[in-house]
Amino acid sequence: MQVTEEAEKQKTSLHGITEPIELVFYTDPLCCWSWAMHKELEKLISELGDTITVRYCMGGLLSDWEHYHDTVNSISRPLQMGPLWMEVRHRTGAQLEDRIWFTDPPASSYPACIAVKCAGMQGDDTGIQMYRLLQQAIMTEVKNIAKTEVILEIAGRVNGLDKHAFEASLLDGSGIPHFRKDLEEVRLLGIERFPALKISSQGRSLMITGYRNYDTLAAGIRKLISR
Repeated sequence: MQVTEEAEKQKTSLHGITEPIELVFYTDPLCCWSWAMHKELEKLISELGDTITVRYCMGGLLSDWEHYHDTVNSISRPLQMGPLWMEVRHRTGAQLEDRIWFTDPPASSYPACIAVKCAGMQGDDTGIQMYRLLQQAIMTEVKNIAKTEVILEIAGRVNGLDKHAFEASLLDGSGIPHFRKDLEEVRLLGIERFPALKISSQGRSLMITGYRNYDTLAAGIRKLISR
């Protein structure tokens, strides 16, 4: 029994990997599955250390409610999003405050996506930090991150962010072309569900769609580099 357990651990352990790995995380600040997957992804990145580079690509989950229809979960109105968040909370244990969809539902995820790209203009790490804080704000603090005043308040929490430059880029639209580039990348890859991850190493790549735990992600990387 002990031998079997050790063998299983070795299959998913990422210690000892020296091959450079690139990971692109296709996500959206409004994606509850991405939020639930955060701890799994963080563990993966922590284990790989300097061997991995990470890029976040904004997917534009919700342009507006007039054109949104999730056929898998039968969601076309804000009130229908709440039960999905409840399900994700139940299945993953992630902290999710679904009452935002009953009290002050976001009209779109585009403003938050653009905010991430505006912050990213000051550095990739700054953009990722903005993304995480925006997710935290809506998932746990019941804040409507589609509103400019909320985005600016969240920006005040981002370490190292030039707040004046960020606000200027948010208001003058200079972050929009960067967001459009992300949308085009998502379209070309045919990604229709979030989160999705593209993991690449030495000319080989693996696409993973949907919520996955650490063991599944690690096993995928092990398989990729052993090809």
